[in-house]
Amino acid sequence: MKQETIKAHWAVLTTNLLFGINFSVVKYISPSLVKPFGLNLIRVGVAVLLFWLLFALKPLKAGIEKKDIGRFLLCAFTGVAVNQLMFIKGLTLTTPIHAALLILATPVFILLLGFALRSEKITVLKITGLLAAIGGAALLILGREQNDIGSNMLLGDIYILINAVFYAFYYVLVKPLMQKYSPVHVVRWVFTFGLVMIFPFCWNDFAAIAWSSFNVSHFAALAFVVIGATFLAYYFTVYGLQHLSASAVGAYIYLQPLFSAVISILYFHEALTAAKLIAAVLIFTGVFFVNKRKATTE
Repeated sequence: MKQETIKAHWAVLTTNLLFGINFSVVKYISPSLVKPFGLNLIRVGVAVLLFWLLFALKPLKAGIEKKDIGRFLLCAFTGVAVNQLMFIKGLTLTTPIHAALLILATPVFILLLGFALRSEKITVLKITGLLAAIGGAALLILGREQNDIGSNMLLGDIYILINAVFYAFYYVLVKPLMQKYSPVHVVRWVFTFGLVMIFPFCWNDFAAIAWSSFNVSHFAALAFVVIGATFLAYYFTVYGLQHLSASAVGAYIYLQPLFSAVISILYFHEALTAAKLIAAVLIFTGVFFVNKRKATTE
């Protein structure tokens, strides 16, 4: 195996570890210290600065063709504006394990879009996978429990599912851009346009932050969310996409619930109930069936 390929696998593994930890770290500071939309403005804003700093250190092509502006704007709307806002808001209302498992619905929604656009064929295996994943998500939502780390489980789970739907749209929309521009170039502009879109909705929450209430651990958690789970995670992802197939990169998403569950159980004492285990099995099985043919052809 080539050294670049090995590095790419480590990069994608690290990305999903960061995302898995992020589910619990966000709960530590939001909404108690930073309201969800305020955290989003910090997260996206700092990421934009870092991506442009990366460009300044290694300047390559900076602009985009006029005919591609519309697609970039759609990617920013689906992949940053709605996706990020719904994710953080939903996570503050539900539990880390619920959110991590529901995120796995993204490949299912991607398949549904493929059906609608007729780029994917309907098979018995895929339909079985869809039904299993939907059943697992329904079990999580309908069997929700109220606790001190999930103030409104139903609403939070719905927000997470909306996040998954829009990320599925983003995935479909961004693929042509990845074939034309470098991955880092695409992510830099998507985040830049996304920052402009979320600014009016996030400014009040950002302005209301009481920075004097933060201690060292709170600032460390914020730094992890902004630098680790946003800038580095997205950078490692595009690095992985340069050297691995999309299916190989996507397969690592299945590790997020494992990482999230360990952190949540250790630090938030979230219960790992039988219903969650059954839901996890259904969702994992469904996603596996949905992606089985794709995984064997790439």
